Amino acid sequence: MEANELNLELQIEGMHCDGCVRSVTRVLSAVPGVRSVDVSLAAGRASIRYDPSRTGADELRRAVESAGYRPK
Repeated sequence: MEANELNLELQIEGMHCDGCVRSVTRVLSAVPGVRSVDVSLAAGRASIRYDPSRTGADELRRAVESAGYRPK
């Protein structure tokens, strides 16, 4: 991880299948400043590496919500 990157771990409620994982991955990857996304269905979690000068935790949570899931 680079010095100007942060990592956010989000619990995500409402994912039930691989299609859900793809949806969450797609919306998070589309947020400007996101460098990488790893979504685990089994863990119900997303790990997002991002540039804090371009986005933040609130924007990432809103992206998950826009896909119909509940970030915690």
